[in-house]
Amino acid sequence: MVIRLLAAAVAFAIAASAACAQDIEIGLNTVEPQPDACRLTFVARNDSGTDLARVVTEAVLFTKAGKVAQFTLFDFGALPGGRQRVRQFDVDGLACTDLGQVLFNGVSACEGARPETCAAALRPSSMIDEIEVTG
Repeated sequence: MVIRLLAAAVAFAIAASAACAQDIEIGLNTVEPQPDACRLTFVARNDSGTDLARVVTEAVLFTKAGKVAQFTLFDFGALPGGRQRVRQFDVDGLACTDLGQVLFNGVSACEGARPETCAAALRPSSMIDEIEVTG
């Protein structure tokens, strides 16, 4: 009985660690004002176990007051498995000081896996206290 419980616990731990290793982490790292735009810098890490030739996310940008400012697509390009990549996007017509939230609404392209699979693996975060990143 004890051996069965121990085996079950080990199997559960292995399954849990495998599930955690299926993430595609996309974190907002910095924002930088540009003339007539806000530059968003993201750090992405693909731990899905699959090389992804291209990942495009659907994003909704909200003001600090909670109003929708813009819908946009962020093309993260290739995200090789087990590697970290940095991507920058200039969002025209948005002041960085007005940005309050980035919502990843979905994944419109995921070459190397199904978009639904990439969307389920997406783990958004933010290193900027004033800007929430969700998905």
